[in-house]
Amino acid sequence: MTDALYLIPGVIAAGLGGELFVRGTVGGAARARVAPGIIAATVAAFATSSPEMSVAVNAATAGEPEIALGDLLGSNVINIALVLAIAITLGGLTARRSDLRRDIPPALAAPLLILALALDGSLSRGDGIILLLCFAGWLGFTIAQAARERSDIAEVISDRTTGRILRDGILGLVLLVLAGRLIVLAAADFGRILGWDTFTVGAVLVAVATSVPELATVVAARVRHHDDVSIGTDLGSNLFNGLLIAGVAATIHPIRIAWSEFIVAIVFGIITMLMIIPGPSNRLAPWRGVMLLATYG
Repeated sequence: MTDALYLIPGVIAAGLGGELFVRGTVGGAARARVAPGIIAATVAAFATSSPEMSVAVNAATAGEPEIALGDLLGSNVINIALVLAIAITLGGLTARRSDLRRDIPPALAAPLLILALALDGSLSRGDGIILLLCFAGWLGFTIAQAARERSDIAEVISDRTTGRILRDGILGLVLLVLAGRLIVLAAADFGRILGWDTFTVGAVLVAVATSVPELATVVAARVRHHDDVSIGTDLGSNLFNGLLIAGVAATIHPIRIAWSEFIVAIVFGIITMLMIIPGPSNRLAPWRGVMLLATYG
């Protein structure tokens, strides 16, 4: 069987995994007395970014980290301009101001930092360490916020048992990782069929493939009216991609910069982040989703 045929079971696994993982995430947040948005920006974001991490490590150890960079930059554009855009178009999204203040500035700063580090024509191992340190700072701040909020909540309201929460979360995570792997294989096969270069395959095909878990999770959360999970998962995934995974890839193998392709991905990543900065109401109206989809196109 050609790898391209893995696309169908991959999409099915992503849909089921996204629904189960959202259930586990929201139930676990209630049990832990932590806002679902924080769980989404950390646990859920890391889970849905696992395909990008797999691609990055494998590409870097194989001496082709440009695939990893293309995947990361392309995924960050897709996460906002396609994944989050679809959720916004389905009736708009509203998030907590504290979540937006925590995640939007670093998610906007990450591509600017990568651009600054790449001005010498590469992302070196030293640059990778800088990205990892920045990620550690954001993660530490987020954990501290979770600890403060947990101490402020006196009562846990959840009708789900711990066993069901763990079952849904673990099974959903397994399905999401499996979906990412299957769809990445399919995308790589399509790239070989089309004869595209490695960065383009990473930025377009592999990026779409590795963003399927985010799409499944974000849309499932929106349908269940958990807007904070939708936004937290998407922004958190971008931070994992732009700081942690890019840092890991560059630390394993320095990445050469092909400016004609690199600058397009960086610029669109910045533009799409600017497009989701909300007004005083903290609401992203459906028209923003339409504009994001047009930008993605």
